Amino acid sequence: MLDMLKKGRDRYGVVAVKAEFEAEGTRPDEFLRLLELAHRADLKVALKIGGCEAVSDLLASKLYGVDHVIAPMIETPYALTKFVEARTKTYGENPQGSQFLFNLETEATLRNLDAMLPIAKAKLDGIVFGRVDFTLSRGLPRKAINDRQITDAVLRVAQACAANDLTLVVGGSVAVEAGAALREIRSVRLDRFETRKVIFDGSAAESPLFEAGIANAVAFELAWLENKRDYYRAIADEDLSRIRMIQERSTGATVNRLASVAA
Repeated sequence: MLDMLKKGRDRYGVVAVKAEFEAEGTRPDEFLRLLELAHRADLKVALKIGGCEAVSDLLASKLYGVDHVIAPMIETPYALTKFVEARTKTYGENPQGSQFLFNLETEATLRNLDAMLPIAKAKLDGIVFGRVDFTLSRGLPRKAINDRQITDAVLRVAQACAANDLTLVVGGSVAVEAGAALREIRSVRLDRFETRKVIFDGSAAESPLFEAGIANAVAFELAWLENKRDYYRAIADEDLSRIRMIQERSTGATVNRLASVAA
């Protein structure tokens, strides 16, 4: 896995790895292992916290030294303000060394974007456009993620980010098929794009190695999931011999009691 990340960094424009305390439900021990890999590969770490006011997650992100903190499902100016307040409570008024972004992943957020931009411009660093949830929020199937209307929505956000000097990150089922849309978005503004676990610099969308980079990211995610499976399987199995011994003793004791009663 480490070699995949180093290859991604050196050849494909990989700049960070990503974990989620939200939908993915990353456990602390998993996150520490990902953090170690990132540090050894000289990559940054992005973490999606559990909500706009997830103070414990923000404290954890500060403890772990997370580079990019993302708050999910921010749909209103009020929710965005709550995220800013929670960030200030945990990191202080002017945090150094970390970027703070919010997820735009529903039609409701897009409708409220104009009212949210002044808050984001004053207090935050950028927006992560989550294409999957956004597509589903419009009542469309997941396979519509690369349709014209979804790309147009991302372009609208890209223009807003460019006008307000906000970072734009695009995620949500980023695969080879997303290449054309990413390049179009890049012509307006695209700072980074991401698969489930791997984050690329925006310029990687224009690279002739784009497809190879995506394949490498998918291979890393598969290796990560297989490693996770084996890790927890080993934990689940580590006491099997002890369990069997106790079960055998219990069975033997039960047989002896029944024999005594029968006698």
